[in-house]
Amino acid sequence: MRLRSLGPTAPQVSAIGFGGMPLSIDGRPGESTGIEVIHAALDAGITLIDTADVYCLSHLDLGHNERLIAAALKSWKGPRESILVATKGGMERPDGAWTRNGRPEHLFRACDRSLANLGVERIQLYQLHAPDPQVPYRESIEALAELVRRGKVQWIGISNVGIEEIEVARGIHPIQTVQNRLSPFFTESLDDDVVQFCVPKQLGFLAYSPVGGGRLNKKLPDHPVVKRIAERLRVSPHVVVLAWVQAQGSTVIPIPAARTPEHARDSASAADLTLDGSDLQAIDAAEFSIAR
Repeated sequence: MRLRSLGPTAPQVSAIGFGGMPLSIDGRPGESTGIEVIHAALDAGITLIDTADVYCLSHLDLGHNERLIAAALKSWKGPRESILVATKGGMERPDGAWTRNGRPEHLFRACDRSLANLGVERIQLYQLHAPDPQVPYRESIEALAELVRRGKVQWIGISNVGIEEIEVARGIHPIQTVQNRLSPFFTESLDDDVVQFCVPKQLGFLAYSPVGGGRLNKKLPDHPVVKRIAERLRVSPHVVVLAWVQAQGSTVIPIPAARTPEHARDSASAADLTLDGSDLQAIDAAEFSIAR
């Protein structure tokens, strides 16, 4: 599997990562199936797993995804030291809602909880899940920098941000990654030049929901442009779209999710697919409707 640098001082990881969220939210499979899915991704060569403390059903279930990943890594027969686990803090799940909490005291508690859930002494990549409008952004980033100084976090990243937030964060502490949504359905990180900003600075751009997420990815098999390319290349439509996302910048790493081992293996195969210019242009020009 091809590799890409995770960030300016972080190591190389697989060019396709794995997003753990669907294994822990509504509609999640049983634990044994979830572990099987993670093992399938790892066996296919994926070395980057992305999770968060709030990938769960509610505040009563915090850390479910982190604990699932820890269990999968413990039982995996491969080299654990080759896998980089990234998690996030800065949100809460009161009664199943999604709310932001970027207060330093919350981030300190959340980090300690994630360390326990993952069963590690130091988190490799800890990301601020999203800016909290109730908290000065600098305060949240300074809290992450403090976690590095305390030895609880190795590298930090930020998520759901624009260029202004990236520059603020970089002015406080070196960051390795930016995690934003990116797919043919949602191109705001291209339209706002966030991807283009990250590339020359060697910031890893972790593209979440790279095939649209939820109901939208179900449209791909019938999409006329994607379907035509997939049939010619003899790959799945999802692999075509992942290859398109990967092609948007040399530091872009899509982090698709999966609920089945077959889907995990299929997504991993996109790391080695390079679309030619005409295919990229065809997808660029195509319409990807988000209407139901």
